Order: sequence, then structure tokens, then C-alpha cells
Amino acid sequence: MPRGRSASYDQQRDEILARAAELFAERGYPGTSMNEVAAACGVSKPALYHYFRDKDALLAAIAQGHIDHLEEIVAEVVALGLPPERHLRELIERFVSDYADSQHEHRVLTQDVKFLPAADRQGVLDGERRVVAAFADAVSAVRPDVRQAGLHKTLTMLLFGMMNWLFTWLRPDGALSHDAMSRVVADLFFGGLAAPTLASHLTPTEGDTP
Repeated sequence: MPRGRSASYDQQRDEILARAAELFAERGYPGTSMNEVAAACGVSKPALYHYFRDKDALLAAIAQGHIDHLEEIVAEVVALGLPPERHLRELIERFVSDYADSQHEHRVLTQDVKFLPAADRQGVLDGERRVVAAFADAVSAVRPDVRQAGLHKTLTMLLFGMMNWLFTWLRPDGALSHDAMSRVVADLFFGGLAAPTLASHLTPTEGDTP
């Protein structure tokens, strides 16, 4: 029977992923070499290749790991069985709060996935679509008429526009924490969710909805 991986192996792998995500977020994926990742992790380059066959595999592990984590958050919230408004608010608040501890991974997910080989990129994009679909379903549960008008995904993408780019301006040492901002984002979205009218001129034509 083959041996399982040791705890130290998994710990070292996680540390490599975290440090690589930080470097990719700071310098960009194309501007970071495996030599720099190895040096930052305090391991030799051959040792780094023991964990990841190449830089593409390292990027894929960061991006896929982050999207898997976001899907786990969605599943946890679904399992709570909350009423529609509380369910959507819980999703928003958990995502925004989680981004505080995964800013590097989130930046990599939003900026560097385009550099992945097609097969790896597709897996990440499929996960992103499932997350977006879960939020769109939650929006529709709060306001069912927006799905009938074809606006549920559009409103969801506007919500993600608020959540996804907080890392570009929200300072970790600033007056507002991610926990505080999670409630601000939820309040702002709920305050505006009732506002869109569903007149025919606002109904998207085929191909307009993300």
C-alpha cells in the first residue's frame, strides 16, 4: 500500500502556495520566476519542483485552491437553510470578510488566470461560474421578478464588482475593516436591489447578460 503524504509535506506545500501567491500578487505572474519563489520560500529550486512541476502548475494550484475555498463557503451557507434575505446577506458578508485573509490569492484569481493553459483555466472558470450562479440564485430568491426580466446575473455581477475590487483600495490598517465593509456592501446592495425597474427598455437582449 502506498504511503500517504506526511503532514510536513502538506504544510510545506501550503507555505509555498501562500508565498507564491504573495509574489504573483505583488509582481505579476509573468514577472515572477521559479528561482524567486524558491528563494522566498527558503527552499532549493529542485525542492520546489518536487512540489510543483512548473510555474503553470503553481499558478493553477493557487487559483483552483482559492475558487474551491469560495465554493466551500457557498456550500456552508446553503447548509444553514436561511431565509432568502438572510441567505444572500450571509453570502456577501462571508465573502468580503474572507477576502481579508486571502487578498493575494484573490488578486491572482482576478488578474492571472488568463495565463493558465486552457485546460487548467477552464476548470477555474467553471468554478467561478458556479459561484456566480449561486449568488444569482440567491438574488433571484430575494427578488424573483429580476430573473424573469433576465437581470439576475447582471445584478449579481454588479454585486461582485463591489466585492471583488475592495483589495485595490481598502487598506488593512485603515479605519474600516473587511468585516465592517462586508456589512456596508450588503446594506448598499440590499438598499439598491429594490430600485431597478423592469421596464422593457431595461430588459437585456440576448447576449447582454454575463
